[in-house]
Amino acid sequence: MSECGWIDLLYGDESRVSLQPCVPYAWQFKGEEIFMPSTQGQGLNCFALLSRANECRFETTTRNIDGAFIVEQLEKLSFALKRVTVVVLDNAPAHVAKRVDERRGFWQERGLFLFFLPPYCPHLNITEVLWRKLKYQWLRPQDYLETDALFYQVRQALAAVGTLLNIHFAPFQHGLN
Repeated sequence: MSECGWIDLLYGDESRVSLQPCVPYAWQFKGEEIFMPSTQGQGLNCFALLSRANECRFETTTRNIDGAFIVEQLEKLSFALKRVTVVVLDNAPAHVAKRVDERRGFWQERGLFLFFLPPYCPHLNITEVLWRKLKYQWLRPQDYLETDALFYQVRQALAAVGTLLNIHFAPFQHGLN
């Protein structure tokens, strides 16, 4: 239905970025020391709604992302709908909070529907790809040197999704061949 333009399909999720950089591995010459500074402290929590066409709505905050935050974001979305919209979410506590559940009827009247993925299926949420790209490709090591610079670069990268930064998703698979 999304491919035909009958509905808008968005995937939602959150992630945290902090001065503890994501370094999965690194190559170095024998005897060479490589390090990245790492600091405990404040992080930036990011919530994004992403379409397969790289349309990205995001919000960042230093407060925790809880049910109230999710309600706030979905409420804003529900007033900006152009057509029936389905938001795919995982079962994170903030997504299934009582506050979120209490608003579902109002959102459905406006054309916003929530679809919850089965447990332990992060691979079905394309927003996970966004977080991986952000942390491992789009942020540079020097971005992790100072909190303000990191937060700025995170916001810049998320704002560039769909224009300067794009993710190429595999097409939907319909049935078995």
